[in-house]
Amino acid sequence: MSCLKIDNLHVDVDGKKILKGLSLEINAGETHALMGPNGNGKSTLLAAIMGNPKFNVSEGSITLDGKDVLAMEVDERSKAGLFLGMQYPSEVSGVTNADFLRAAMNARREKPISLFNFIREMEKSIKEMEMKEDLAHRFLNEGFSGGEKKRNEIVQMKLLKPSMAMLDEIDSGLDVDALKIVANAVNEMQKEQNMGLMVVSHYARFMELLQPTHAHVLVDGRIVVSGGKELIEKIDQEGYDWIEKEYDVEVVKEEKKRVELLEQCGAHK
Repeated sequence: MSCLKIDNLHVDVDGKKILKGLSLEINAGETHALMGPNGNGKSTLLAAIMGNPKFNVSEGSITLDGKDVLAMEVDERSKAGLFLGMQYPSEVSGVTNADFLRAAMNARREKPISLFNFIREMEKSIKEMEMKEDLAHRFLNEGFSGGEKKRNEIVQMKLLKPSMAMLDEIDSGLDVDALKIVANAVNEMQKEQNMGLMVVSHYARFMELLQPTHAHVLVDGRIVVSGGKELIEKIDQEGYDWIEKEYDVEVVKEEKKRVELLEQCGAHK
């Protein structure tokens, strides 16, 4: 059974401490909702797990099935079973979506997938995500709407079949119908593959569709409170002010910085 374990993680960016001793364990089949105000470390955590070089891990450990994730290059993390669905997917001119997807799949396989099987799997995933048939022949995310970019991240996830997936506000920019399509695809994958999942989202509707098994509130680089569905509902109704009073912490109030992973870390998630 797959397990992602984060222990006493400290991360800084440009000399500024962001994560300050965060610990978390995610097992196969679990869905963990990671909540908290912008600027308190949610995207930093996902970026550090995936290997963005801007995010320096100064202390602590990350293991996947007992293997040291921090000792792996980004492509090795992908091959080990990690996946990140990005909030801001990058556009790559000159590289078709099909070429990118096939290269990413082959990087995880000992024997390259045949063209016939690849086309069959890709077309099936594109159809399930209710995207246009010409998706495969368009340059990666170039000219895509915000919703198309997010659904294309899920197409990648479906083809790569990770054991542990992280979704960074994958629901932002999606209309109601697209939100259901994405949530249904994620739920189906998790059920079929017993996939572990960590989700960053500010929207209660998306959480309702995913039905997380665990919920955590991240404030000033630490998880200050964990719970289940009841915690998500309380945050939706009352916000985060009560956390400051009840747990004697100060919520960092600053605009969330854009995190680009694809350009920084190469083509493989």
